[in-house]
Amino acid sequence: MHLPTAHRVRAAALCSLLSAVQSVGWAACCLLWLLTRALSAGETAPGRPLDYALVITGGELLEGIYADAHTPFITRTLRPLGARCVLSLVVDDHPAAIKTALRNAAAQAPIVIVTGGLGPTPNDVTRETLAEYTSIPLTEAEPLVRDLERRSGQTGASLPPNLRRQALVPSRGGYLPNAHGTAAGLYFETDHGLIIALPGPPRELQPMVRDALIPLLRQRFGLHGAGCALTLRFVGAGQSLIDQTLKDHVPALDGVVITSLFEGSRVDFTFTLPEDTPAARARLAQIERDLKPHLGDCLYADDGASLEEVVWRQLTARSGSLVVLEVASGGHVAAALAAARTAPASWAGTLAAPTEEALARLLNTGLPDASTADQRREALALAAIRSTGSAWALLVGAAEPRPDGRMACPILLRTPDQRWIAGSLPLGASSEINRPASVTPILDWVRRQTR
Repeated sequence: MHLPTAHRVRAAALCSLLSAVQSVGWAACCLLWLLTRALSAGETAPGRPLDYALVITGGELLEGIYADAHTPFITRTLRPLGARCVLSLVVDDHPAAIKTALRNAAAQAPIVIVTGGLGPTPNDVTRETLAEYTSIPLTEAEPLVRDLERRSGQTGASLPPNLRRQALVPSRGGYLPNAHGTAAGLYFETDHGLIIALPGPPRELQPMVRDALIPLLRQRFGLHGAGCALTLRFVGAGQSLIDQTLKDHVPALDGVVITSLFEGSRVDFTFTLPEDTPAARARLAQIERDLKPHLGDCLYADDGASLEEVVWRQLTARSGSLVVLEVASGGHVAAALAAARTAPASWAGTLAAPTEEALARLLNTGLPDASTADQRREALALAAIRSTGSAWALLVGAAEPRPDGRMACPILLRTPDQRWIAGSLPLGASSEINRPASVTPILDWVRRQTR
């Protein structure tokens, strides 16, 4: 019979006591009754938190290059569910340092959560170190191999070994799927407890905690539900500004657990109450109402939708499909839109080129002579609309100097009612654009123009 980790630990302890009192019939009967109660009960007694310890790996943390963001996120996320962090250690990403930290952490709590070191590079040693520490062999998970093949566009023997090793999972335990990267989370079932490994990048770790780790802990250790929660998603407003706005304008925060996560200029704030009641939901709704007069322009979703999904929602609500033309952003805007869960089948597609002249050649059209830059871009957008039949056209042009001498990336939107909306993305003193980072401000500009 397979028992969860903590159940096996309790059973082993109680069986040891039984062996010591074999000759005493009544004592054995009493202890058997206790064993039955221990195995049938939940992992945590009502009101008693489940203890866990954290091991945060990364030499860059010890060198002060980055601050540890995992500990505050994990502890604030798990605490409302009845889980309590009793120890957090930051260690170098070397096997000996990780093993020492594991021994110290395992002595403090039945669950140890390790972050980082699951990627494909040589210094990603967490997977093999945990296998050595626990003496649990690693085996290849076929679903993870197929996912790596899909993500990399390579199959079979052509899949690089360093990438394929990310499909290795503990033979006694399992893995946590990663919807935002190639490194799955892992959990090792030991005789003394559970060791969980999470990827290091916050954009992978944070969704995995919410979507995979919490369900695992609920199933295995009986953590209670999160009550009711409200997640507000902001763009263009930093955490410090949102924090200060909460302090200044939201009075009813007593008893509300607040957690936040950020990636670039996108920030999520989650407000949680321990009970799911009409009164609790009304309190959360009031928080949103209190924030809207001050941060309403930056608040883009309260229903879990991504920025890309909100943009698609606003475009398709009005009319037709979209064609995207990109120079400075190099196709990154279209890639983000294509990855959205709600990307419509009617989307016309995208063209990306190194210059606006190259875009014209791809469209088999000429640029008007003696015209302004705006007129040339309008001609490109119209040519794309004619060739695709799209109602919308979004063009991200080449970087150009502004009147003040600074560089900017022009943005042009053609609407279904044949209006032109022009904007720009400031680039600062440099003419270079950080293409992945440009996606959020460009999409936020589109969101604001199409509300």
